[in-house]
Amino acid sequence: MSSPKIATREEWLRARKDLLTKEKELTRQHDELAELRRGLPWVQLENEKNYVFQGPSGEQTLSELFRGQNQLIVYHFMLGPGWKEGCPSCSFLADHLDGMLVHLAARDVAFTAVSRAPYPEIATFQQRMGWRFPWVSSHGTEFNRDFQVSFTKDEVASGEPVYNYGVSGFRSEEAPGLSVFARDDKGAVFHTYSTYGRGPESVMSAYQLLDMVPKGRNEQGLPWPMAWVRHHDKYGALTAA
Repeated sequence: MSSPKIATREEWLRARKDLLTKEKELTRQHDELAELRRGLPWVQLENEKNYVFQGPSGEQTLSELFRGQNQLIVYHFMLGPGWKEGCPSCSFLADHLDGMLVHLAARDVAFTAVSRAPYPEIATFQQRMGWRFPWVSSHGTEFNRDFQVSFTKDEVASGEPVYNYGVSGFRSEEAPGLSVFARDDKGAVFHTYSTYGRGPESVMSAYQLLDMVPKGRNEQGLPWPMAWVRHHDKYGALTAA
């Protein structure tokens, strides 16, 4: 962090008001973008009945993940078959979720995390982390492939998996993302939105708080932006070291 400029209260107030003007402009732009996002066309899922997930109560279809609501948010959590633990960055996002669920439900929205690992592997990791949000396995289905968050070894080796609406150099067989679905009054299921890469970052309110402090995210010089993130049960060991 560079040395701060020291100012009088009056100088600080003038600078703060100038920044407030820009903050209000960004808020208006955010509202406009959200309206455009909601205005995207819907695509009916003709094969949604083929998506049979495994969860704590056995098999569930995509329709059943709505749990009586008409809107569904799915977080594509990076936890592949045989992984000993989930992605640290996805886990960072997941730490923000449990408290949101009741509020989302009040606005006709269900939430579910989906990973390609078999459900017993998901349950073991979820229990370790202490999370309560719904989480199911897409193992054995084409769900992750259809929504471009799982790749073959050959695709990763080629450096050309299709991710975030283009060819990317993503170096893992699993990728993060967030998808939104809706049901009409006849029960048909539609895909309305997906976002990848940094798209789900807005869920991470800890980042929004870090953006307010003098050092910010303090990620300069790291191998990648989230290289500092650990599973929440590992920070103690890191501090002790």
